[in-house]
Amino acid sequence: MGNLLVDDLVFPDGRTHMGQPGGAVLHASLAAALWGVTPGIVSLRGDDYPGDMLATLAARGVALEGVHPLGGPGGRAWLLYEDGVRQIVHRLRRPSHEALSPRLAHVPDAWRAAPAFHLGPMPFEIQRELAQSLSAQGAFVSLDPHRPITEDSLAAWREVIAHVDVFLPSEDELRLADALADPQAALRRLAHGRVRFIVFKRGIHGGVVYDAHEDRCTAWTARDAGVADPTGAGDAFAMGFVTARLHGLDLAASLHRARVTASIAISDWGATPLTRATRAEAEARLAAWTASEPLVP
Repeated sequence: MGNLLVDDLVFPDGRTHMGQPGGAVLHASLAAALWGVTPGIVSLRGDDYPGDMLATLAARGVALEGVHPLGGPGGRAWLLYEDGVRQIVHRLRRPSHEALSPRLAHVPDAWRAAPAFHLGPMPFEIQRELAQSLSAQGAFVSLDPHRPITEDSLAAWREVIAHVDVFLPSEDELRLADALADPQAALRRLAHGRVRFIVFKRGIHGGVVYDAHEDRCTAWTARDAGVADPTGAGDAFAMGFVTARLHGLDLAASLHRARVTASIAISDWGATPLTRATRAEAEARLAAWTASEPLVP
């Protein structure tokens, strides 16, 4: 569940890539499909969203019955990369982020009993409502935040985190004072309620996952086969991790799958590499990386 946007990418060296089909649910659904999960997108689509990408999603096994037309232009955003940080600036005279974000009523009736729901970055109140409703019906819930986690917003976020199984902030969102100096202490402060894993994604610096049930952290280093475009890396990483958990894999195996999925996502522009990757290719890279670099707490 999340947004389908058209992205205009701007990099520090002057490169631009305009009019790319994007949105967190695009990259997340393609990443899930790569690992044999049958994903369905719940979103609101503008008339200007590229139809060829929707056809590609369908061809990759992504169900689109939950994609609802807006009846006009959709969301479009500048993605500005600078010093390892991405800024998102929504275009003027476009629907608001709230207007672009799905609610529970947008979930097709046949999907209400789905075993798992992933909430992409959306306005805080919408994510809170969805997390509470979905967890109440017993679904596995993962959440990628949009609103930053600061000292001021920590208490509100803990109430949301209490209703999810996996919480996946990146450096853009996790802004607690001790997040970089003492990540275990920072992630421990976030843990509340049913949450099991808090996955702190740090891009080229790897990251740390906190297991709230075991009260321990496991770090990973970043690996890639060349970075063409980091857009969608976090969404792909999230789905690599979540699908592994749904398949019953342990933490180390889940992190390996997540890293492999992200490395595929960043190997070319936009969602292109995820539309071309095969399960066999992903499994081969996974086997090589797992053998060469075991992960331990």
